[in-house]
Amino acid sequence: MLVLQKIRQILECFTIEQPELNLQQITKATGLPASTCQRLVHNLMREGFLDRTDDTYRIGLGLVRWAAPGTFGLDMVQLTRPVLKDLRDRTGETACLYVRDGAFRTVVSLADTRHVVMRLFMVGMVMSLHAGSAGKVFMAFDPSARRAAVSHGLTRHTARTVVDIDVLDRQLEEIRRSGFSASFEERDLGAASISAPVFGSSGELVAAVGIGAPTQRLTPADVGRLAPVVVEAGEEASRRLGHRPGSRLESIPAKGPSGQ
Repeated sequence: MLVLQKIRQILECFTIEQPELNLQQITKATGLPASTCQRLVHNLMREGFLDRTDDTYRIGLGLVRWAAPGTFGLDMVQLTRPVLKDLRDRTGETACLYVRDGAFRTVVSLADTRHVVMRLFMVGMVMSLHAGSAGKVFMAFDPSARRAAVSHGLTRHTARTVVDIDVLDRQLEEIRRSGFSASFEERDLGAASISAPVFGSSGELVAAVGIGAPTQRLTPADVGRLAPVVVEAGEEASRRLGHRPGSRLESIPAKGPSGQ
């Protein structure tokens, strides 16, 4: 087990941003003794787990080939389905996965609450970006989503829909800082939601995950209790899609004159 842990440490050094590393970089990243690291790297290269070009190493084509059958037939919905079910069970509310298309977001997967009184969601449901927590997650972590929403127009759905771009930008900045979004009656009266980002293997935003519920069960007082659970779901979904902490692109600003 100890050897396998060391091998995992070495393989995890390689990322999309740093696909090639020399032995010194691998040793420093893993914290392993130099002699141990050198021996394991040599063995990994001999077995096809690593390839070498001059003085740098990268994930071996053999390892890529062996991994291919494990991903065959899998898509985002299938990979994240257990996350939605766990989020539903932990919060008691309907859990949804959203993807973006232009100025809109679409529910692509869900796990329905077991409560009789519920906020109705359906796979295929299309909603605007600027009204609701999931849409604001897209706008906060993807500059192109903000541009698309603003260009399409900030339509008012309820009295609580934010249509002032300056107010909206302040909210988006807070979402980037906190890592989640919460909204109350912005799209439908009596409805509330909390959402978090889902990142792909290259650190790009690929989806949003969240819960939706009637305001009689989900109030601002519940955010402190439920938001960390939603954020954990977003992180687990990201992990299942190949994301590694540190490759995230959420630091890219989504506002400013160029984003108008």
